[in-house]
Amino acid sequence: MRSSSFAVVAFFIALFLLSTRVPVSESAISCSDVLKDLRPCVSYLKSGSGNPPAACCAGVTSLANAATSSADKKAACACLKNAAQKMNPNAQLAQALPSKCGVTLPVAVSPNVDCSKIG
Repeated sequence: MRSSSFAVVAFFIALFLLSTRVPVSESAISCSDVLKDLRPCVSYLKSGSGNPPAACCAGVTSLANAATSSADKKAACACLKNAAQKMNPNAQLAQALPSKCGVTLPVAVSPNVDCSKIG
């Protein structure tokens, strides 16, 4: 169940990363890297209140910096979407996470996002 919570957090963070435009890199980010960066957010997304822990926002920022190419963003999105399907996070906390970590998203946080359309 713990890895499931992490996956949901990763999903919403991936949406944030996928919405930013950054120069292209050569290889896609690995799912294990995506999940590693977002691990500190799991408890917060399951039952948190107030602001997310500093380590969570640091992971969000790290993931945002790592997902630079279109391939990275699509891979991160797919990883997070897959993980989110196995979890039951607090939807309100997940939707608010990007803004609480100081990240602005041009798209709504949604488990129905089409990862193939992220560029």
